Amino acid sequence: MRKTLLPALLAWLCCAGALAQQAPMPSISVGYYEFPPYSWTDEHGLPRGSILALTERLLRHAGYRGQYRSLPNARLYAELREGNVQLWPGAGGKAELVGHTYEARNAIGEFRLGLYARPGLPAPRIPDDLRGKGLILISGYSYWPAVNRMLAEPGLDLTLHRTNHHLSALEMLLRQRGDYLLDYQGPVEQARQSLGLEPLAYTELQNLQLRLVASRQAPGSRELLEELDRAYEELQAAGEHLRLD
Repeated sequence: MRKTLLPALLAWLCCAGALAQQAPMPSISVGYYEFPPYSWTDEHGLPRGSILALTERLLRHAGYRGQYRSLPNARLYAELREGNVQLWPGAGGKAELVGHTYEARNAIGEFRLGLYARPGLPAPRIPDDLRGKGLILISGYSYWPAVNRMLAEPGLDLTLHRTNHHLSALEMLLRQRGDYLLDYQGPVEQARQSLGLEPLAYTELQNLQLRLVASRQAPGSRELLEELDRAYEELQAAGEHLRLD
């Protein structure tokens, strides 16, 4: 992501109390899950991360404000299907949400899913290097059909190890409690830097577009997405760099 994006987009997160005293705006229920450095909840229970900051920037330009809820993946999808959460800044095209949501026309970023090797080892060749190996996964994450088929392929004889956090997943890899780590690039990079490691070799499995996704069950969602798309386009035309790279 661009460093120049963060000061402007994260300003609202640093002054949540002051924002609450401003003139009231219509509120939108926004769901997210713990996915640092893009979205997470800090020690004070406040939403943090560049994706949430960008979402709030677009909402406020369109005349709204967000009310943010951290939810596990499966619960977030269920709340979107039921209309209890109106908006989610996440990956478009999720199979669990087909027919239950609308998606903004503008992609505002991308996620890369990779298979990471331990330091000093080459990127894995798929499927040859996976046979009989152990894969470290993040609990609660759902993957796309092609990746799920790979994980369930009997001929690969994979052993799956799970943990709840990206940092602990990388530490498991370093301790050889698995041969490879399946995780998203942003969280892996944050964990890698916190441990002072050199870049890890990896094989990219997927490149996912980030879009604003709205529940079909929440009234006005289609109109909301149109306003947010228009806000994105207006801010971009004014010279603001909004895309999360």
